[in-house]
Order: sequence, then C-alpha cells, then structure tokens
Amino acid sequence: MAASNGLPKSANPQSAAALRAEIERTRAELATHVSALREEVAVAADWRQWVRRHPHACIGAAFVVGFWLGSRR
Repeated sequence: MAASNGLPKSANPQSAAALRAEIERTRAELATHVSALREEVAVAADWRQWVRRHPHACIGAAFVVGFWLGSRR
C-alpha cells in the first residue's frame, strides 16, 4: 500500500529524531546548493566577464546600439 507521497510505507518507520536529523541535513544541503547557484549566476551575469571573454562582440554590439540610437534623430 502506498503512502500519501507515492512512496511505499516502510515496515520500520523512522523515529522523530531521525526524521528531524534528515530534515536538518536536507536544509543544510539545500543552503549549500543555493549558495553555489547564486555564485554561478553572479559570474554568468557579470558584464565585465563578458567583455573580457568576448571583446570584439561587445565592441560590435556597442557600435550597433550607438548607430541605432544616433539614427533615431
């Protein structure tokens, strides 16, 4: 018979202390993953890194935007 979460019921249920310990471990693991994700997003969104990696493309894009803004007059 399945439990409400879709997993089979264990014949030997965990104690409340074991469940609390598992929840705390999961929280700590989640906090670590979120921190790593934030760092990756910050690096990916840093415009200075984009310019260092792709200087010609950035200069070209700046030229196109400048030309477009200048031609609007």
